[in-house]
Amino acid sequence: MVVLAVIFWLSVYLIFHSYLFYPLILEVLSANKKGNKLKYGREDNFPVVSVIISAFNEEEVIAEKIESIFAGDYPVDKLEVLIGSDRSDDRTAEIINGYLPQHSNLRFWDFKERRGKQSVVNDLVLESTGSILILTDANVMFDTSTIFNLVRHFKNPEIGLVDSNMINKGLKVEGISYQEKAYISREVHIKNMEGRLWGTMMGPFGGCYSIRKEDYSKVPPNYLVDDFYINMKIFEKRKKAINDLDARVFEDVSNVLKDEFRRKVRIATGNWQNLRTFAHLLLRKHLGFCFWSHKVLRWKGPFFILTALIINAFLAMHSQLYLALLVMQLLLLSLPLLDFLLKKANIHIKPLRLVTHFYAMNLALFIGFFRSLKKIRSGTWDRTRRNQ
Repeated sequence: MVVLAVIFWLSVYLIFHSYLFYPLILEVLSANKKGNKLKYGREDNFPVVSVIISAFNEEEVIAEKIESIFAGDYPVDKLEVLIGSDRSDDRTAEIINGYLPQHSNLRFWDFKERRGKQSVVNDLVLESTGSILILTDANVMFDTSTIFNLVRHFKNPEIGLVDSNMINKGLKVEGISYQEKAYISREVHIKNMEGRLWGTMMGPFGGCYSIRKEDYSKVPPNYLVDDFYINMKIFEKRKKAINDLDARVFEDVSNVLKDEFRRKVRIATGNWQNLRTFAHLLLRKHLGFCFWSHKVLRWKGPFFILTALIINAFLAMHSQLYLALLVMQLLLLSLPLLDFLLKKANIHIKPLRLVTHFYAMNLALFIGFFRSLKKIRSGTWDRTRRNQ
């Protein structure tokens, strides 16, 4: 009984550590930390920047994306944009071709074989001429100063990767967009604190981040989460990864749980891929603490939830305390069903939807673990629908 109780409370603690205690620790430690101070100023000679986009069926957003890049304040003579179409079968290529006469520094490759984002980006990096790369998705729009704020940190030779501040738009109360925005905003804050403290930001948002070309590592074609792979390769080189809150970008957030769940299963599968590849970094001092606390414990969360539930059921037969805790767990597990029924009646309760979002994310992690045990042959996937 004592052993079971220890395992139960350890499982509960590890869940709370990743989602609650770890962020609180970062809040305390980063309170007076300003982050990187060695930056390019507006009067400096800027490095050449290559903005790289892998596009698949992006006819709805690609024009706005191109315009948002060239509307920025980064010197146009220090900027090039490389776009590769991953065998799009809509008007993506037609739209991009229409912009080529307007921008001599816009280059386009219309690939005829579907290979996945990673392979397209790998090819475009080889074609780029900039010393700094900005890897970005077609549906992520830039602010006027996004490029400058991403690039300015590379005056510091210790900085290897700079992430942007993802701001979500298109929120709708009837879906999961508010809950997804809350999750993403919190992740941005946590990553910013990790970067300010130790330069150990745990994975950029793949929608937009920057890296030195010399530090770019070719992503294996069957890897499903390329941004985290590239980030961890930076740490292998003993360089830092940070987040800049002033480097704002805008993305329409997913609103349909079914579509977002499919995306999270794919990401979860890729997370387990990356864990096996970079497990040796768990032994590094500050990096290991962040890796364990922010990522690994969270990825293992569904197993902690199951362990706590099963052991709680045994302990409940011998203790009123554990019986009350078991009832509490079962009530929490029933909340997604209640949320589903209320949604059918067009009743939307944000805190209730947040519980649904939490359990859906953990279910995706659980499924992703078992999918990762099989050989993953391709890194292609269907993009999540936006503007839902």
